[in-house]
Amino acid sequence: MLKQIAPDIWHMEAGIQTAGIPLTARMTVVRFKDGRVWIHSPVRFGPEVRAQIARLGEVAWIVAPNRAHHMFMGKCKQAFPDARLYGAPGLERKRWDLADLHPLGAAIEPAWAADLDQVLVRGIPLVNETVWFHKASATLIATDLLQCWCGQLDWRAAAYARLTGVRGHLDVPRTVRLATRDRAAATASLQSILRWPFTRVITAHNAIVEQDAHGAVERALARFSR
Repeated sequence: MLKQIAPDIWHMEAGIQTAGIPLTARMTVVRFKDGRVWIHSPVRFGPEVRAQIARLGEVAWIVAPNRAHHMFMGKCKQAFPDARLYGAPGLERKRWDLADLHPLGAAIEPAWAADLDQVLVRGIPLVNETVWFHKASATLIATDLLQCWCGQLDWRAAAYARLTGVRGHLDVPRTVRLATRDRAAATASLQSILRWPFTRVITAHNAIVEQDAHGAVERALARFSR
């Protein structure tokens, strides 16, 4: 079921397997000031969660924030057929089955601007991730750019987290660092993220960071300026 993080923002984790590694993925749900609902990185959910989301308000948008987090877009659209789909640049070529998928751009959608800010992280085309700032809750919403795998994990997940450098602390995983093609463009994008006054970080895998969140992100993103 959905769990509330702060006023007008909820999350749900679901188990998935990637390359034989069992892990969790997180969906984030935001209710805008006008009562409409925005779903970030949907996961698989059943009728109870669908009803829970529907009670929050009209689901108007479903977002695939990078080129990897799109697996359940179609299922989420079936649950909320009137919602508009948005996805990372280039995802429309990968998910040709999502006929009405709108590419995310550098500019925030006007309907979202009162509630969210966004940065499309340049220079990492394999990922093409957009990072979000929910203004009312001072929350940064990331996907794969920032990860923090804490607590008890399956040994395969724990080994992967150590290998990618995100076991027990917030960091940019080595997989993302290796995928960077234009460090200067990435650094410019990330400086925009650091200007937001966030006090919490939601990641798509495992942890939500609430202690020294801004400092933790600043230390993680400093890797791009070294």
